[in-house]
Amino acid sequence: MKKVLLVIVLGIGLSACSNNAKEEALIKEKAIAAIKDSLRLDSFKKADIKAKEEEKEAQRLAQIKEEKRVLLLSERNEAAAARSSNSNNSSEAATPAKKKGWSQAAKGAVIGAGAGALGGVLIDKKDGRGAIIGGVVGAGTGYIIGRSQDRKSGRVQPKN
Repeated sequence: MKKVLLVIVLGIGLSACSNNAKEEALIKEKAIAAIKDSLRLDSFKKADIKAKEEEKEAQRLAQIKEEKRVLLLSERNEAAAARSSNSNNSSEAATPAKKKGWSQAAKGAVIGAGAGALGGVLIDKKDGRGAIIGGVVGAGTGYIIGRSQDRKSGRVQPKN
């Protein structure tokens, strides 16, 4: 009877130990899954925060751009008002200051015409036809490029 009782107690003890091992393994798996889920949530939160910061930066840049535009318009209006008040007060009409020197458009047209004519002579050697065509195309291209540079520098009013 003692042996049977001893075998039953040992059997219960071993089964309890094996259940504990299974339960511990299950608990570890759940803990690992919870940690992975929290890491995923953290990465999503970080991505959301980064997106919000980028959106705020874009709004800030747009606001700065709008402020610059408004400031430029107000300066132009003030300058126009000052010119009109000066012309009303004085007998002579106010003329805008004339820019000296060649514009970028003129320089581009001349350089383009020369380069185009030279390229045309080298490509088509018949009776100067290539030089004429190359010169015209080069002048047009140079003018367009120079005109865009004039717009950027403020010599010519930009397109609206």
